[in-house]
Amino acid sequence: MDSVASAMHELRLLHQYVYQNIGDEMLWATSMPCLLSGEESIPIADYGKSNAGMMKTVYRRGLVWRYGKVMQAIAGVHFNFSLPQTFWKHYQKIEKNSEDLQTFINANYFSMLRNLQRVGWLIPYLFGASPAVCESFLNGHPTTLSYLGQGTYYEPFATSLRMGDIGYTNKKESGAGVKACYDDLESYTRFMKAATETVCPEYERIGVKVDGEYRQLNAFQLQIENEYYSSVRPKSVPAYLQKPTHALQQNGVQYIELRSLDVNAFEPLGVSENQLYFMEALMLYVLLRPDSLISCSESNDIDDNLSLVAHCGRDPDLRLRRTDGLIRLRDWADEILADMQGVCELLDATMHAPVYSLALAAQWEKVYQPELTPSAKMMSIIQENKESFFEFSLRTSQQYKDWFCSQRMPVEKQIVLDNLARKSQQEQTEIEASDEIDFDTFLEKYFSQQKLS
Repeated sequence: MDSVASAMHELRLLHQYVYQNIGDEMLWATSMPCLLSGEESIPIADYGKSNAGMMKTVYRRGLVWRYGKVMQAIAGVHFNFSLPQTFWKHYQKIEKNSEDLQTFINANYFSMLRNLQRVGWLIPYLFGASPAVCESFLNGHPTTLSYLGQGTYYEPFATSLRMGDIGYTNKKESGAGVKACYDDLESYTRFMKAATETVCPEYERIGVKVDGEYRQLNAFQLQIENEYYSSVRPKSVPAYLQKPTHALQQNGVQYIELRSLDVNAFEPLGVSENQLYFMEALMLYVLLRPDSLISCSESNDIDDNLSLVAHCGRDPDLRLRRTDGLIRLRDWADEILADMQGVCELLDATMHAPVYSLALAAQWEKVYQPELTPSAKMMSIIQENKESFFEFSLRTSQQYKDWFCSQRMPVEKQIVLDNLARKSQQEQTEIEASDEIDFDTFLEKYFSQQKLS
């Protein structure tokens, strides 16, 4: 999509289409799941009988053995961002850079990634919407969370428990010795190659193929590159069955994937137009601001800051750590948003309307009024209504389902999506029929790609 408005329009139509085809089911309106009847109640995604489909299923089976099924029931919003080639050509001239264009693009995307990590704590503060969890999610495990009642656990100042210690975090990854280097494309792909070739003793004890059934794709630190659960990742569109690392090496960085947005429970689409305008401005801001490589100590500070904001971001006394020492969250956020003002004004000029400045102003209010954040609003509603997190989530999900089901799908879009669905099913049938090797050989050929690089 080339604009926020077009992306939101397409997302709305896709939601409508899904609701036309899922019967009595509904899309959950929050990031955290509710009323789970143990791990056995959570199905693993089934991608069909083809080798490629079986690989996806086995990968998720491996995630179960490594992290548990409940983790796969957590949901978030991926914000993918890229800039057109025309921008990069003009920007390269402004910077008086004479490198190969893709080399210039790669370097600048990695600069964005580093700066985005430095200020990444701002995203769960502004948009975090998982301050509470259903008791069933904890599955009887000990917790430091407070009990609110009615099967709900929470933290008083939490913003996004999904991004905290109960979700996938870098701290869990570092326990297995996995921590990416964002110095440049070569360093990042070298890390990915090592992590997908280095055996992890803990995962080796699980076993790979036991009694004729695969428990996981392999016993490496990462089964495949997608298992690296960083809040931001450099991405390139791979060819069919091409390893993501090879796509990055071949094509360079094509877009940035940001993964720290919670599902916005106060928006039917899970994200608002206002959010997207702000996020677009933030991405340009982190591109244009000064940058340096991330040291080991700063990397630890980045992880700690993200965790602190996830668990207690609305605490008015919270202080975060940056290279020049401790600073109040409110003061640092104020600095960032003030710096973003110029970017928003430039973007407004392209729209002939102050949409970016208004989006910035809406977020700025949250810095001084934490009660306006989605996490605070959610806790306020739950407590005022004397309802559980489950009851809040179910009621909200049902409201959105009713709204989508009342909308009329344009006939021409209905036809397009019906045709795409049929085409997808036909392609799956053809892929399953065309497999000529067994699954063991397929995996061996797929993973041999990394040994050739």
